[in-house]
Amino acid sequence: MARDQIDTQPIESRDELVAWLEAGSKAPQKFRIGTEHEKFPFTLEGHDPVPYEGENGIRALLEGMQALSCWEPIMEGSTIIGLADNVGGGAISLEPGGQFELSGAPLVTIHETCAEVNTHLTHVREVATPLGFGFLGLGMSPKWTLAQTPVMPKGRYKIMTGYMPKVGTHGLDMMYRTCTVQVNLDFASEADMVKKLRVGLALQPVATALFANSPFTEGRPNGFLSFRSEIWRDTDNNRSGMLPFAFEDGMGFERYVDYALDVPMYFIKRGDTYIDVAGSSFRDLLAGRHPAVPGETATVSDWANHLSTIFPEVRLKRYLEMRGADGGPWRNLCALPALWTGLLYDTTSLDAAWDLARGWSAQERQKLRDDVPRLGLKAEIAGRSMRELAREVVAIARAGLARRDYRDSQGRDETRFLKPLEESLETGLTPAEVLLRRYETEWNRSVEPIFDECAY
Repeated sequence: MARDQIDTQPIESRDELVAWLEAGSKAPQKFRIGTEHEKFPFTLEGHDPVPYEGENGIRALLEGMQALSCWEPIMEGSTIIGLADNVGGGAISLEPGGQFELSGAPLVTIHETCAEVNTHLTHVREVATPLGFGFLGLGMSPKWTLAQTPVMPKGRYKIMTGYMPKVGTHGLDMMYRTCTVQVNLDFASEADMVKKLRVGLALQPVATALFANSPFTEGRPNGFLSFRSEIWRDTDNNRSGMLPFAFEDGMGFERYVDYALDVPMYFIKRGDTYIDVAGSSFRDLLAGRHPAVPGETATVSDWANHLSTIFPEVRLKRYLEMRGADGGPWRNLCALPALWTGLLYDTTSLDAAWDLARGWSAQERQKLRDDVPRLGLKAEIAGRSMRELAREVVAIARAGLARRDYRDSQGRDETRFLKPLEESLETGLTPAEVLLRRYETEWNRSVEPIFDECAY
């Protein structure tokens, strides 16, 4: 979760909310790629979670990273909760259980994304190793119970922690025990946004299958390949899912605003203070009649922060966020933006991707999304196996990246970043199935080796 917005300009009408989203439209030459990835810190000795406080804690890591990178601290009161690169646009933030997130800068190519990830992981290792901890790239923490997982000192998380158990069975698991990699991509117009949103939603289960990497919970196989994806099926169904309305006639910015207005709020932020309004309506705030802030109307910040607390498989802000993939090994951090950039930033590929999915019914899309966490590449839709579908999707992305033809200093184009996905499709095994095989064989049914072999 990126940092909260600070823009106190008042918003008084639904039309202004729509206009704010629409203002995200950009000319294609200004399209950028923003990659976010989360990872679990763990102690090298004992493979335990890392607390916030203490000389070997997350605060010390953030302070060390600040000294190394010269990024600005993001503070909540007197507490450091992240870092911001005010020049490039990237940020480091903390997820509720201490998951360490890089929100990458908006970049032109996947080559730049890869360099950014490299630099970040080098810095993180440089600071964390002397502190005695490492980082794990998985979709779900493989060992710790919820009770063992530390709680980060952020006001919004406190409110969410209180609210989550009221609206689903897995909200706290989502907050404290999962990690993702996601990519944020631009749109040129309302029509372009709608097409990309539809392709992103319909094909999100393909990404979930290809990146499935969360097969262990509390030291044992949990019965899923992507338990992180399963968790989202019962976190808070008012604010997550496949957005069937996005495929209906008349879809556009207005329709998304109406959906977002019906999603209950978590908080209103005034200054550094989070006011718990969990379950209440943004419509009341917009109308200037919210009981928590009598007489006040909504601000741009309120709207931006509210949109950031909605969690569908693809999220619309002033760009589109692809949210279906598990956190994973280093190579996969560049594979995810490569996949979606190849599909969505080339018009021929975008058309081809939509042709694949346009005939599916809402029921078929939902069934695929429901089956994938357990079945991965063995799921089926419209008589086709996921493996076959994913092959076609990756081939479309490859063709799109080849047409973009962005070369690195060695003359290579961006297609090379799809290699981990093509290897998975060749073997038919998701990253989770590779881990499960090792667990049953050389790891002797222990998850401990994962901390050595899957660490960054």
